[in-house]
Amino acid sequence: MSSTTYKKIVAKQFAQDFKSAIAFVELPIPEPAPNQIVIRNKFAGINAGFDTLICRGETPYLNLTPPFDLGVEAVGEVVVVAGDVTQFQVGDAVATTVRGGGYREYQAIDANLAVKIRAATPEILTLMPTGVSALVALEQVGEMKSQEVVLVTAAAGGTGHIAVQLAKLAGNHVIGTCGSEAKAQLLQQLGCDRVINYRQENLDRVLQQEYPQGVNLVFDCVGKAVFDTCIDNLAVRGRLVVVGFISEYARNPEPVTQPRIYHRLFWQAASVRGFLMPHYGEYMAEARGRLLDLFYADKIKVAVDPTEFKGIESISAAVEYLLSGHNCGKVVVRF
Repeated sequence: MSSTTYKKIVAKQFAQDFKSAIAFVELPIPEPAPNQIVIRNKFAGINAGFDTLICRGETPYLNLTPPFDLGVEAVGEVVVVAGDVTQFQVGDAVATTVRGGGYREYQAIDANLAVKIRAATPEILTLMPTGVSALVALEQVGEMKSQEVVLVTAAAGGTGHIAVQLAKLAGNHVIGTCGSEAKAQLLQQLGCDRVINYRQENLDRVLQQEYPQGVNLVFDCVGKAVFDTCIDNLAVRGRLVVVGFISEYARNPEPVTQPRIYHRLFWQAASVRGFLMPHYGEYMAEARGRLLDLFYADKIKVAVDPTEFKGIESISAAVEYLLSGHNCGKVVVRF
């Protein structure tokens, strides 16, 4: 290590948007405590929705007081190992999903929290924790079966494009929504049976005409009108899993005046289920291992958005880019 200091991002205050909340801090590169390793991060994954909510203080399961560290998933290289650590050595490629460990150039963490990987490539950031979330949400919350109709919204995003492939591998008919021709082409390459570009087609009309029996499982990352349309088109005993609501991350929740949701759910014996990975932590290790096996066996493809964001100073721009909805795959920052 030629340098003796590194930079990280902290939330210095709560604010309505990420950029207004953050500050850059420069610190000495840490020394490992017992059972720790020091990692030089090479890539970090962007989670703009979570980043925005946590910077507003709107994550009910976390009780944080500024300043606090930001970022989650990262891949990098082990540069220092504590004397009592035996499972890692200097030069190993590792992935981490520790809250506060992503938006920083170096991190010192307990060795048990790192996962050894073949190479520190940005594709891994799509699998952990993004892909893990898709798998657990589909299987544990959505009770995904085979021979069903599965609808994935924001299907070309970091989480969505993994969900599409997992639903296909399970033997389902998969519908994916997106907002551009480039995203539609990606979804076709990933095996989507029906791609709906909502800028060219009306989602509700397509579902009414082509899927009159309804959709069995919805994996929704969007919210607002898309959520309403999906509720209206659930099949008997259909399940809608709320994985996110990116349509409202950059603004206040939209007031809604309409008949209560149970009027739609009751007659279909349908259900809406919320998914939040911290509440399903017991499934994480198995899901992570299975996803890595699928990836290394070339059974799932990983899409990384080609837009380049370099350096810790670019993270604010990366967050805004992801919130804009222009990304095609996972948005990452290279350190």
